[in-house]
Amino acid sequence: MINKKVDNVQEALAGIDDNMTLMLGGFGLCGIPENAIAELVKRGVSGLTCISNNAGVDDFGLGLLLQNKQIKKMISSYVGENDEFERQMLSGELDVELVPQGTLAERCRAAQAGIPAFFTPAGYGTEVAEGKETREFDGKMYVLEHAFKADFAFVKAWKGDAAGNLIFKGTARNFNPVMCGAAKITVAEVEELVPLGALDPNQIHIPGIFVQRIFQGEAYEKRIEQRTVSVRST
Repeated sequence: MINKKVDNVQEALAGIDDNMTLMLGGFGLCGIPENAIAELVKRGVSGLTCISNNAGVDDFGLGLLLQNKQIKKMISSYVGENDEFERQMLSGELDVELVPQGTLAERCRAAQAGIPAFFTPAGYGTEVAEGKETREFDGKMYVLEHAFKADFAFVKAWKGDAAGNLIFKGTARNFNPVMCGAAKITVAEVEELVPLGALDPNQIHIPGIFVQRIFQGEAYEKRIEQRTVSVRST
């Protein structure tokens, strides 16, 4: 068994440098790698290209990197919760590539599986398809999309062990699993790091072969993007 455990987030981010391409898991603010993002902020690395379904909010998640002008380009699907993102995009400070949500997930999964490209009907006839190869299959038009190429993937899981086996919880499964193994180095932070053999093999979502480093996270805030409550009937 190869021990993938590292002692802390600082060791987990060894090798991070300016101008790298990073994948960051999570859906909204659910299941985001909070510790890794905080460490990226502290290190002040810049010129980053970030692949993430969303861009966090103004004062949390990837919004912290945006505030510090550490991100050069965002490749995302849903970005409607971040005013600073909007300001930087409209002012031309931030390069933005908007990708249909399913295509974003599949470009991650393709990288994970070693598939260089694939055809999808999503985006055909729109700006998404401009400059891309298109082809007809069985009377329907498709767009060629390429797998992502990233230096690091940062994911957050509920539980994991020293071999890198991971279990995700709830909505955190939306993008974290497909980013595992989709970059040169996958770093997993977990809420609970358990001994080998403690995880039920039937419950493991991602086997350790897709993870290079794993560490015990701490102080998770788990914020909610938009808190809503029901109106009490009188």
